[in-house]
Amino acid sequence: MSRTPHILVADDERSIRLTLEAGLTLNGFLVTCVATGREALAAVSAGEPDAVLSDVYMPELGGLDLVHELRASHPSLPIILMTAQGSVDAAVEAVARGATDFIGKPFEIAAVVSLLRRYLDARREAEERVETPESLEADLSRSGMVGRSSPMVVVYKLIAHAARTDATVLILGESGTGKELVARAIHDYSVRARRPFLSVNCSGLTETLLESELFGHARGAFTGASGERIGLFEAADGGTLFLDELASTTPAFQASLLRVLQSGEVRRVGSTQTRKVDVRVIGASNAPLRDLAAAGSFRSDLYYRLSVLSVELPPLRARTGDVELLTNRFLQRFSETSGTPLHLTREATDALAAHDFPGNVRELENALRRAVALASRGLITIDCLPPEIAARGRRAGAAPAAAERLIADRPSMEELQRRYLQLTLEENGWNRRRAASVLELDRRTIQRLIARYRLQGAPDPEGETEVEAEPGTAERPAEPS
Repeated sequence: MSRTPHILVADDERSIRLTLEAGLTLNGFLVTCVATGREALAAVSAGEPDAVLSDVYMPELGGLDLVHELRASHPSLPIILMTAQGSVDAAVEAVARGATDFIGKPFEIAAVVSLLRRYLDARREAEERVETPESLEADLSRSGMVGRSSPMVVVYKLIAHAARTDATVLILGESGTGKELVARAIHDYSVRARRPFLSVNCSGLTETLLESELFGHARGAFTGASGERIGLFEAADGGTLFLDELASTTPAFQASLLRVLQSGEVRRVGSTQTRKVDVRVIGASNAPLRDLAAAGSFRSDLYYRLSVLSVELPPLRARTGDVELLTNRFLQRFSETSGTPLHLTREATDALAAHDFPGNVRELENALRRAVALASRGLITIDCLPPEIAARGRRAGAAPAAAERLIADRPSMEELQRRYLQLTLEENGWNRRRAASVLELDRRTIQRLIARYRLQGAPDPEGETEVEAEPGTAERPAEPS
């Protein structure tokens, strides 16, 4: 592909088309822009471009349908979908329809250029390869995940790709970031969706109880084992098992888990018989397992067996704009439960936006539950929020409010300069030479500014003749210190 790469941009928003056309052209691409999916189909039929950038939501023919139409006849054409409605549903459906990638709006031109070059390079290296992703039959109902920030769009893409495989997955992230939601989304969009999804928090059980919970136990295997019991591995046969807080497990348990992952067989505690199971395992940890494995406090072989695919969840403080989206979603849910419409005051909204949320999404949800309980007639004020959120919100709001009042009381820069010039002239008895010296300007400039601002005062004691202001040449007086 020695010629200039040709990119087709399809978006019904003129501003997006102009932005992409200018940005991509400056980066060495030939760009054609269209406003509808039908126009995009016609443009591709007229001459296949090297890549397509398409919005998901367009009149006549949306981006998802455009992908479906193009993929059959152009299997290797890179098609990247763009949307402001960032969600796991959109990412999964984009991948299911055959999109090459998915990018959220707003985006940086540099990110789009990097994405295009990556796929164009791959296509150039393997023109003969035809990629036809298998159709993913998934129920595209709401996953429960909310967020349109760039870090979350990355997560959605990883979920979409993970759902198409049967590999083990490791989900990392701080407490409260939604690791179980990610695990459930991967399950729901996978071929195992109709089979069980079971989960266990490994930190809440002793080693013996955890092994019994996961592998089952025989009668009399330990004190209290009065009967035989199947474990979660057997109960989840054909489905998915989510193991949270793996960093808290013991070396002995880690060895047992590794054996099950490698053999696909479980042996109940106290039994010698093994049972074959078909279970996809998704692990999670809020501690960095790679570092723990390097330090010898977590089995490195288990870490590598679990992290065939890895998803790292961003903390809420890194998800710009998502606090408001999550707040609206939680309030909508609470409104439906209580039957009372819920509303936040501007002060309460600003306080939530100013908080760092070290407890992440879970902290936000609990804060809103508290606020709903204290709200009067559905109105949530800043006083309904937890004290640490309300106090920070008041501190953050005090300075901007004071600054706004101060700015409102100030004249414009033009008016300030006019007043300062008049004051300087008055203090110097309208002597243009002395005023010019104070302002570090020449007398002719002073004369032009007097005419420009139409200042009225005493004649110049030294008899300086006033001149007309010359358009576009007037110099501004020095700003007051």
